[in-house]
Parts: sequence; structure tokens; C-alpha cells
Amino acid sequence: MDPISEQLDTEKLLEEGQRKMDWARQHMPIMSSLRESFEDEQPFAGERIGMAMHVEAKTAILAETLAAGGAEVAITGCNPLSTHDDVSVALNATDGVTSYAKRGVDDEEYYEAMEAVIEHEPTMTVDDGGDLVFAIHEEYPELIDTIIGGCEETTTGVHRLRAMDDDDALDYPMFAVNDTPMKRLFDNIHGTGESSLASIAMTTNLSWAGKDVVVAGFGYCGKGVARKASGQNANVIVTEVDPRRALEAHMEGFDVLPMDEAAAEGDVFITTTGNRDVIVGDHFEKMSDGVLLANAGHFDVEIDLDALESKAEQTYEARDGLQAYEMADGRRLNVLAEGRLVNLATPISLGHPVEVMDQSFGVQAVCAREMVENGDAYDPGVHDVPDELDREVAEIKLEAEGIEMDGLSDTQEEYMDSWQHGT
Repeated sequence: MDPISEQLDTEKLLEEGQRKMDWARQHMPIMSSLRESFEDEQPFAGERIGMAMHVEAKTAILAETLAAGGAEVAITGCNPLSTHDDVSVALNATDGVTSYAKRGVDDEEYYEAMEAVIEHEPTMTVDDGGDLVFAIHEEYPELIDTIIGGCEETTTGVHRLRAMDDDDALDYPMFAVNDTPMKRLFDNIHGTGESSLASIAMTTNLSWAGKDVVVAGFGYCGKGVARKASGQNANVIVTEVDPRRALEAHMEGFDVLPMDEAAAEGDVFITTTGNRDVIVGDHFEKMSDGVLLANAGHFDVEIDLDALESKAEQTYEARDGLQAYEMADGRRLNVLAEGRLVNLATPISLGHPVEVMDQSFGVQAVCAREMVENGDAYDPGVHDVPDELDREVAEIKLEAEGIEMDGLSDTQEEYMDSWQHGT
């Protein structure tokens, strides 16, 4: 398969993509600091890094940073609608990077691009959703012996990898980047919360104030969406299957209902579960005219669009990125971004704020460095990110922001490490 620059008219796209990357770079001090050290130390010299991620400006900075550290990087998208073609073209023009990502591909083209990355015979993988790792294990197992390990970005991908690990089917080590404090506390809560609501508002040109917003799932992403929606004066209803998270949502002041009941109450529905069939046929029957349906989970399986289409008398594009399904009784149920990741897949989506992704991709970068430097210490399977790496990224960010904090004295360190001190 040809790189992106050989598929499209690139002159104008190149200029616009470079402009987007320049803007992101200005607001990513963690990546700037890591790039400087990577250029000096060349930790990835001789390595080939295969990436399957959302190819937009912030991701491009991660790819170019790894390339600056000596890697040969091949990258493609992890969602058919999240690629910015201009950024993909600009990234492909970056020394050490080949990009196969293109927006709006069908399933066949999506997996052809994945295979094109794999044909570079990566020695490390950086994934968002697990498709690249899965494809290597299923179709190219002969490459596994030469793969040091990899990093997984998102909740759904980590779930898939842990399931593979439980079945003894994961044959090289993977860091669960999603599960670090620097990822969950900022990317999942602030990033998903802000970018999902912004994307919905910009796509629909509607306000949040006074609307009943149903948030399916109260994990880290769901918490972010619920809190941000409440902060914009929406009335928030949470649905959950975990009793502790349901109780947490209740204690935070949100209404908690089963989806069967919430379906009749909501004006906007946002799924964040990482599971399938969250909103299904019976729920559509109870919804009001004009509701908005959006998915903030990784894969497009949370809203049962097949069932919705089977119930609709007709469908039409109400706005760019917004498909209306008109029921026999005249009700219109509106789906954003074809049920795909709403903060990245609408026509005007920009993904998480730049500063947030600077932190997440900082963790990705130091984990990639750790895998190269100490990969022999990690057996095949899913591994938590060493805490010192997560702290390293936080410290770089604090220094960049000019923020100072306290440290523990020797006496305090000794006290915290001892079991002999009492009252």
C-alpha cells in the first residue's frame, strides 16, 4: 500500500498539516523536553516502531518525537473517521516517519493500512484499541520473536490485552498506559469530558444548559463527561452495571437510573462503557423526538445502529456528521459520527485538548524508552507502567508550568517506610 502522500494531492494538505503540528508543538512542553533528550541519547536507534493511533496533530508530535530518538516509525489510523488527512501528509513528510493513515476508509482499506505498517516488521508497537497487536498475533506471528514489546493507549485496548493475557494469547509484553494516574486522572476525565462535549456542541450548534444528559458508564471517562456536562448546567443521569460506581455517581449528586428508564428521560445520550449493546432496540422506542445519540467509547458497538436503522422509516443527514433516523411516528433520533468515537470522528472533531495529550503521550514516550532499555525484564503479558515513569512525566509538566511543590524530609521518609511507629 502507498503512503498517504502518494494517495492525495498533497501540497495544500502538507502546509495545513504542518501548521496544525506547529501549534500543537507549542503547547506540548513534556514532548519538547523528551524530544531534546531523545535527540541527544538516541534510545530508539535501530528500532522500528509500528503505530496504530488517531492520526491528528498531537499524535503526530509523539510520532516525530520517537523518530527524533532514532526510530523508523510507520503509522496508520485506529479509527476510520479520526484521521486528519493534512496531518497524515505532514507526518509522512517528517524524517523517519511513514504514514498510511487516511480519513473515511472502508474496512478493507483500514486493514490494508494496518498490514502496510506491519510490513515494516516493527520491533515495537504503540497502539490505541489493540487492533495492531491483535493483527500481528493473528496474521503475522512470525514477527513476535523480534518484537521487544509495546504500549497501549486506551481503556478498550487494555481490556482486550488483558483478555488476551488471561487466555495466554499475548506473546510479548505490553504496558497498560491507560491505567496510569497521569492518563486516567487527566486524559480520561478532563480530556474525554471536554472534547466529547465540545464536539457534540460544535456539530449540533446546541446548548447544554437545561438538557437531560444520560451518561452510560461512570468509569473515568464517564465521570469526566458527567462532571463537565453538569458544569455546563445540564441535568445528568448516569446508568451503570457496577454497584460501586452507581453508588459513587449517586454520592456525587447525579441521578442513577437503568437505561430502560433513562431512555424516556434523556435529551442527549453519551455512551462511555467500552462494552457493546448499551443502547438497543427497546430503548429507541422510548426516546423523545430530537434526541442526540453519541458514543465516547473506542469502538462503534455501544449504540445498536442496526436495530435503529431497522426501526426507521427513513434516514438522512441532518447536519454534517449528524444522521437523523425518522421513526414511523415521526420521532427523529439523531446519531453523531456514525456511532464512532464522537470526540474524534465528527467532521470538526479535534480530540482531546493539546495540554492533556502532552501528558498522555509523554507517558507513551517514556514507556517506549523503558521497553527498549529494559525490555528483558518484562515477560509476555500486560504490565503496569512503573510508577517512577509516571512521576517523571508529572515532574516535567510541573517544571514547565513553573510550579514548585514540597518534598518529604528524611525523617518523613523513614516514618512512612516503617511499621514500628505508632501513636
